[in-house]
Parts: sequence; C-alpha cells; structure tokens
Amino acid sequence: MTRELTASEALDLRMTSLLLRPHPSIRPGDVAGVVQWFGAMQAQDLASGLWSLGARLPGQSVVDVQAALERREALRTWPMRGTVHLVPPADARWMLELTGVRSLAGAATRRAQLGLTETDADRAVDVLGSALAGGGRLTRAQCLAALRAAGIGTDGQRGYHLLWYASVRGVTCVAPNLGTEQTFALLDEWAPESRHLERDEALALLAHRYVRGHGPVTAREFAGWTGLTLTDARRGLAAADDLLSTVRVDGEPMHVDAALADTAPPPLDDMIVLPGFDEYLLGYRDRSLMLDPAHQAAVVPGNNGIFQATVVRSGRVVGVWKRKVTRAAVTVTVQPLTTLDAAARARVEQALGRYADFLGLPPRFDWLT
Repeated sequence: MTRELTASEALDLRMTSLLLRPHPSIRPGDVAGVVQWFGAMQAQDLASGLWSLGARLPGQSVVDVQAALERREALRTWPMRGTVHLVPPADARWMLELTGVRSLAGAATRRAQLGLTETDADRAVDVLGSALAGGGRLTRAQCLAALRAAGIGTDGQRGYHLLWYASVRGVTCVAPNLGTEQTFALLDEWAPESRHLERDEALALLAHRYVRGHGPVTAREFAGWTGLTLTDARRGLAAADDLLSTVRVDGEPMHVDAALADTAPPPLDDMIVLPGFDEYLLGYRDRSLMLDPAHQAAVVPGNNGIFQATVVRSGRVVGVWKRKVTRAAVTVTVQPLTTLDAAARARVEQALGRYADFLGLPPRFDWLT
C-alpha cells in the first residue's frame, strides 16, 4: 500500500534526504562521503560549494574542506545542464558520457555566435591536453594564454566556452583553486580510477543517488536535475526500483529512498543557513515545499538564475543573507522574509555564527528590517 504524506511530512523527509537533518542510515563524516551521497552537488560558485559541504559536516572548517578537495575526495566539472558540480572523481567520466554530452547539443550554435568553429574547439582541446600533460595544473589565465599562443582567440566568452568544452569532452576538469585563481587539470591524471558503467547501469545509479539525496521527488524532477529526457529519467528510476519506494504527496506519486520509506522523522523547529547555490533549492524545479512563491523574487531577484543565500526554519525559507568577508571579520546582512521575533533572530545569528566559525572569522550582523 502506497503511503500518503502531507506536504509537511514530505518536507521532513526531504530535509533528511538532503542531509540537513540526521539520517537514520548514514552520517557522512567527510567530503567524499557527502558528495558520494548526492552523486553531484551544484558548485558553480566555489564559496557556495564549500559551505554546502561545511553545512553538512559539523565541526569542519573551510580549510578542512579545501584540504579534502586537494586530496581529490571530489572534483568539479560540468556533468549536466552546462553547470559546474562537485562529483566523486571515479564517477566523473561516466556522468559526462551520460548527461554531460547532452549539453553539447547546442555547442555548435553557441560557437557560431562566438565566431568559433568546430575545428577551433577541437584544437583547443588538443592544446589544453598538451599543456596540462604531466600531472600538473594551470590557472585559468595560463590555460587561456596557452590557447592564444596557439592562435585561438579567447576574447569575450570564447575562452570560457573552450574551457567548458574541454571539460565536457572529458579531457580536463576543474582542480582546486590556487589562492583565488581557478585551475584546471587533465581528468585522466586527476582522477585515474574511473568507473565504467553500461548506460542502463549508469541511469539506475544516478536515479538512486538523486532520489536518496533529494526525495520525495518525481520523474520530472529527476529529468530536470540531470537534463535527461523524461523517457530516460523514467527508465533509470525503473532500473533502480529495488532501492526505491513510492509515496504519495497530495495525491501525486513520488519516489523516496527505500531506507526512508517507513520512517516518520519528527517535525523539527531547526534554523539553518545555506548558500544560494545549494541542492536544497537548486536540486528541484518545483520548490513550493521549501519556498513560498511570494518570496521567489527575493530569493532569485530578476529570475536570472542567481540564487541568494537562504535562512531556513523548519525546512521553509524565512530569509536571505549576504556576506562580506575581510581579514578581520565576516559581516552578514540578513533580510527576513517572514516575521522573526527577537528569539528567532538570535537563533539566526547562532546559525550564522556556525558559518563564521567555518571561515575562522568573528561574525558581525546587520539586519535590514
């Protein structure tokens, strides 16, 4: 019999799936474990990606997380939707082959807009492959200089497109920053232990990871997260069926990890702060469980894909925040979206204090209202 969930119960399960509340079957203690759990975590903004990990690893600092990335517990590349994600190194190649290549469909049109040819793009891949050979890494500026030295233009958005293209082709990946500079390395050298999966096996694995890290979710949500066709999304979910269960939320069938199917997490009045680019919101197309539509404009001003960092109470967005980091402190400006009394504001500052501890800086607070 399919279990019927209220929206509140579904949100409680979803917060558990997202590792924002204690999970009954797993408690990852390192970067590798968190990234493995999700399979992919959005991280086009590095600072957001670091705090996405830190928020799920209590007690670890930004230095700890950066050290884990240097140890190659995870790497960044463009596995799906043309967006940078953190992924397990061993899974990067099959993910690129399964979902990353779908973003190549529009590459020819984009190249034409930029005044690049397919020959230019392929030459860029060869140039970067040669420049990075030997296990080292180059900064973004050094990669672009190598392309220009080979006679390939990098002005405007050409350079970004060529760096993206080389990574989606599975030749390069984004390595940890050197200081504030983004770096690139060869995927084969940075992640030599690559898994090789047949297509159906890859679809099933990706489906299970998405559901266990985000559920309850629908097939359409899985298709939206991966950029797969709805047909392939359903095929993956069917292949992973032994690991999943079905629940109903307001009458709609949704998939949830079998380990959570019979659990009923107690409602929690928790207060957490998350970066803008976090799976909490970006892992879904329908965000109504977590975000009041009336607050959409405050979280995504201009509806331009740039998400503000959020204050989350009991799974619902109740505010947004911005940070300004100096050597002396981190100043956080908080804009409530609902009424927060003095006690609730103190809890928000406590949650933001944990973020300041993550950075190793004292916090300062500025409330807009």
